[in-house]
Amino acid sequence: MRVAVVGATGAVGSTMLGVMREREFPADEVVPFASERSAGRTIDYGERALAVEALSEDALQGFDLALFSAGSTISGDWAPRFAEAGAVVVDNSSRWRMEEDVPLVVAEVNPQALDSHRGIVANPNCSTMQMVIALNPILEAAGIERVVVSTYQSVSGTGQRAVEELHDQTEAVLEAQELPAATVYPHQIAFNVIPQVEAFKEGDDYTTEERKMMAETRKILGREDIGISATCVRVPVYTGHSESVNVQTREPLSPERCREILSGAPGVVVVDDPKDALYPLAIDVAGRDDVLVGRIRRDPSHERSLNLWVVGDNLRKGAATNAVQLAELLSVRGLLAGARAA
Repeated sequence: MRVAVVGATGAVGSTMLGVMREREFPADEVVPFASERSAGRTIDYGERALAVEALSEDALQGFDLALFSAGSTISGDWAPRFAEAGAVVVDNSSRWRMEEDVPLVVAEVNPQALDSHRGIVANPNCSTMQMVIALNPILEAAGIERVVVSTYQSVSGTGQRAVEELHDQTEAVLEAQELPAATVYPHQIAFNVIPQVEAFKEGDDYTTEERKMMAETRKILGREDIGISATCVRVPVYTGHSESVNVQTREPLSPERCREILSGAPGVVVVDDPKDALYPLAIDVAGRDDVLVGRIRRDPSHERSLNLWVVGDNLRKGAATNAVQLAELLSVRGLLAGARAA
């Protein structure tokens, strides 16, 4: 199998390559692609050094699979070209997620959606992904009427420049130096909380990130009738998104039964003993593929509502690991173009 990784030098792209190595993904050849300025540099891949290539019409021929993490513009331009050349694309940008004929897939939630792909498969938003992994077992057990979610999102979700901005601002504050101007975010992120993730479109009080969470959740769970409200917030944390999720179920569900259901759910680890200060922390989830769930408790304002605290590594399960899991499923199920042709 010949695999392209587009956006290989970015935070998610490099994490994808690391996850592929860890999981011993069965690729005969891996070719990293990045911008022209990165072309020619090498990336360690186990015992091999991979040479980074720039995207071109000639270079995209002969791939079975292409993992994309290069932004919406590049995905919109190049993903269809890879698909037309015979590869199946797993795209991590927002470009294809809400297209009607593109499956939006979380490996533990709706893997059956892969069967309908037409050359492109979409990886969900990182915040949506960790939430639906926790919500799906609840949906199956008791149904869901409404979800209200507030996120606490780390800066690595914006990219390396945001990580550097947090570092530089924090260093300046601690050393009583002049604070560098904010360039990635609209305000200082160090020692601050910004109630804006991504942009506000004209005439909309919700950010594009909040709209993504609401629309993607319904598509992945296959339930357009679920009411969803999201508030997305950026916090001065390097890695790991945290979420406060209020779930109103259709049937009664006790906190005890919810813990039991989630404890047996794929991709979920329940960490819930608050009396001993045991609950999910962003610092504990870094480098892990599991979604951690805790603070499971009854909402005293509604007899069929529960509150959850959900934490996940936004670079791994929130992006890279799920993409690799989808690639594995496509291969095992014979859903790659080459396998279908055979």
